[in-house]
Amino acid sequence: MKWETVIGLEVHVQLRTKSKLFSGAAIAFGAEPNTQACEVDIALPGVLPVMNRNAAYMAVKLGLAIGATINKQSVFARKNYFYPDLPKGYQISQYEIPIVERGKLEIEVDGEKKTIAITRAHLEEDAGKSLHEEFSNNTGIDLNRAGTPLVEVVSEPDMRSPAEAVAYLKKLHALVRYLDICDGNMQEGSFRCDANISMRPKGQEELGTRAEIKNINSFRFVEKAIEYEIERQIDVLEGGGEVAQETRLYDAVKNETRSMRSKEEAHDYRYFPDPDLPPLTLDEEFIQSAKDSLPELPAAKRQRFMDHYSLSDYDAGVLTTSRELADYYETVATHANDAKLAANWVNGELAAYLNKEGLEIDQAPITAKQLGGLVKRIADNTISGKIAKDIFEAMWAGEGDADSIIDSKGLKQISDSGALEKIVDEVISANPGQVEQYKNGETKLIGYFVGQIMKATQGKANPKQVNEILKKKLN
Repeated sequence: MKWETVIGLEVHVQLRTKSKLFSGAAIAFGAEPNTQACEVDIALPGVLPVMNRNAAYMAVKLGLAIGATINKQSVFARKNYFYPDLPKGYQISQYEIPIVERGKLEIEVDGEKKTIAITRAHLEEDAGKSLHEEFSNNTGIDLNRAGTPLVEVVSEPDMRSPAEAVAYLKKLHALVRYLDICDGNMQEGSFRCDANISMRPKGQEELGTRAEIKNINSFRFVEKAIEYEIERQIDVLEGGGEVAQETRLYDAVKNETRSMRSKEEAHDYRYFPDPDLPPLTLDEEFIQSAKDSLPELPAAKRQRFMDHYSLSDYDAGVLTTSRELADYYETVATHANDAKLAANWVNGELAAYLNKEGLEIDQAPITAKQLGGLVKRIADNTISGKIAKDIFEAMWAGEGDADSIIDSKGLKQISDSGALEKIVDEVISANPGQVEQYKNGETKLIGYFVGQIMKATQGKANPKQVNEILKKKLN
């Protein structure tokens, strides 16, 4: 039987506020356990939550960016469940009326574009954290995260492969960083994903029973977890069994998912409006202010790069994957006076060095202005592309900018026609056999002569001029 995979993602986006959703406690990562949990966070009797205005502002920005409906009035609810890291015995979330509804994101996989519908994005507070590693027979509880503001972005079950799920996740990840509402640090838990996966016979409309994989914190693990879960569910179904509706955990070390608990339904949480919080009411001025604060979004930036810099769709797409990379490229292009050559160097040499050393663009030891200066010297024929790679390596090692390295090492390209003609004549005179072969039709030997000239000039000869002079003399 042929099976179709159905995937929906629930993404928890930690908002980049200075304090928690309903208290003034700090949310800085890495603090000592239980040093950033105040009376409200640990649910002491008599305390009352107060809504963080900036969290609502960030949620509205996200809603506008995905073309969603912003509900001018939304309601906070109590989601009741009992876990050691949930001090109140309930989580404040939004259920029936979220702040954002009905948005969408467009993804691209293997050249095919697809729109993924977003059901809702609602505000909620995070729980604390249970710590198992440091305790042999006990569990430690750290309540620093309790009350941290989240937006949970819930997609429709529109994805049909692990590749589509990863593409959607990366698109959302880039967007929240563009909006500057989340730092996107998956290792620190700022951006994490629950994946809902089910299988159904190809052509069937009815959805199969889904399993939910909780708290996956890397793009690679999302792909691996979904791949494993697809195979597991197919094995169960083809073996005559039934897939259980449950919550599962992905073990990255063993590359497997395993059962945690049966999957709760909405009624299990006994949602009801929080009596301590009035409805969240937004006026038009608040929404318009959020709209006015939106930056140029990835799709618009990609199109502008194609129109203004004459870049290919592929180059523009790569360069706009993050706001930091796009800003870096624009600075390089401005100083280089050659937008296409700038794109080649950012997407090529720079990307290779960053990947090799596991660095992000904002950690690059070469500034955008410095790289622009190097590309400018290639464009104006001061240096060849080959020598530029050596200069780039020296710049990466901290030896200075392109001009100072060119001057100190005497790397300026030889573009003087008279000097080049003399060198070409010497190479031709020294290689009569190859000259004869060339004249007998072995024209590929032009590369041999170019190599000899580059060797004689230590790579400084202008290759374009060398080719022109060689062809003129040999023909």
